[in-house]
Amino acid sequence: MAPKQSKGPSMGPPSMGANAVDAAKAAAQIGSLIAVIGDEDTVTGMLLAGVGNVDARRSSNFMVVDSKTTPAAVEDAFHRFTKRSDVAVLLINQYIASQIRATVDNFEAKSPAILEIPSKEHPYDPDQDAIHRRTKLLLGIRD
Repeated sequence: MAPKQSKGPSMGPPSMGANAVDAAKAAAQIGSLIAVIGDEDTVTGMLLAGVGNVDARRSSNFMVVDSKTTPAAVEDAFHRFTKRSDVAVLLINQYIASQIRATVDNFEAKSPAILEIPSKEHPYDPDQDAIHRRTKLLLGIRD
């Protein structure tokens, strides 16, 4: 009977274990999405850039918010996108995030990353951005 031969080191970087390499391969095969909650111009731009996706259940990764959209509908979309395992980044117009500020600020999961972006009609305000506020807090910057 021949002795068992080892397969050698894993194919990933030295710091990654075999399970991490397998997970990285699976994620690369499945892919991750960018979800968008924004005004019509923002969502249209993102769709033209190729981030739009509608699956077999007719579930999309984007939501257009207009003057008739209620904060409850925005919050529902936020929860729906943040619970999806295939969404890695959620882009949301900052003025829309302000409508559901408590929900955005209370989101503490590692994934998806929540990025507040400006819109054509509403300029960016760094004081409203949760990431900007947390970074200033961690760095000890006071106004």
